[in-house]
Amino acid sequence: MRCIFLLVACAAALSLGVSHAFAQSGGVEKAVGGYNFDEAAKEAPGTKNFHSADGHLTFAVVTHTAGNGFFDPVYVGATVAGNLIGAKILLLGSESPTDDPAREIEILNQIVQDPTIDGLIMTTPQAGAYNDIVKAAEAKGIPVATTNSFDGTILNRNSLSHTGQDASAAAIAGEALVKCLVEKGIEKGSIVLPSSTAMGNIEVNNRVTSAFNAIVKGLKDAGKLESFKVDAGPENTGIDTNPNDPVNGIVTLFESRGDVVGAFAGNNVFTPALAKAVAQTGMTGKICAYGFDLGPAQQEALKGGDLTGALGQQPFLQGFWPVMQLYLQIDRGIAAANLDTRAQLVTQETVGNVGKRFEN
Repeated sequence: MRCIFLLVACAAALSLGVSHAFAQSGGVEKAVGGYNFDEAAKEAPGTKNFHSADGHLTFAVVTHTAGNGFFDPVYVGATVAGNLIGAKILLLGSESPTDDPAREIEILNQIVQDPTIDGLIMTTPQAGAYNDIVKAAEAKGIPVATTNSFDGTILNRNSLSHTGQDASAAAIAGEALVKCLVEKGIEKGSIVLPSSTAMGNIEVNNRVTSAFNAIVKGLKDAGKLESFKVDAGPENTGIDTNPNDPVNGIVTLFESRGDVVGAFAGNNVFTPALAKAVAQTGMTGKICAYGFDLGPAQQEALKGGDLTGALGQQPFLQGFWPVMQLYLQIDRGIAAANLDTRAQLVTQETVGNVGKRFEN
């Protein structure tokens, strides 16, 4: 019996030894080309003295509205990336709580002249307005990355990385709105998508169109389209609503229709206004109201039920990735690569997860 036990024990020990050996098989110690991975992973000797030659990299992040909280996680993401690579990050932007591309451009014109800047990250909500900035930066040898809003016409678009949410993500809210109607047992009524093309933000226009198409498709697939009137204006880019007085504009829209059961707003101007209009008209919990972004106003509206849901753009990535992309361009010579941050639907049930480390 003792011999049998010893044989079993030895076999077990041998088995463990063999398993350990097999676990280590397949390891790669050096590149096929012969170089060492640890050595190749080191930062290039000249990276810290790129452009400004002051011993460290400095990147500027400039946004078109730093006054409403949306870009806070963008700035956090940029700071995290800067800490990882040992870069200084300048956090800049318009002080306005609403879109202010004119002030952003003013800041950009100043910062592009700063001799300490090694890379520039900017939002581009006003299509066609940033070519001179790109031209000036490139003339000085400063790489540029865009984030958040997308300008497809910008100078040398294909050589600039872009990090942001494709407007098609708004379809997530459109699909959720239709599901909300079904769950509430709402069988007919108007669904309105207020917005303003006067703000000049093509991205917002495209969001509204994407949400509109998703709502129409969802209702059609459910065999209910004929029972609802889905209105996003004549071009499906939004029912024209005054951006300077959006709350009263949406209240008036609700009252003029008389049968609104659903609504979608496509940006940080109209989403808080939609929530206030829902509250003022006593429609909290009675309609399916969806919007965009997760600033403080949206979070409070979700908690109180004035908004059914809101789409976060995962803006942490919109700060983190452009910093890393510029670093890779400088240190590795890697060509500009785009990142679609997609969207996450946040509701009353999940808004508690949103905070300074988890903002979307």
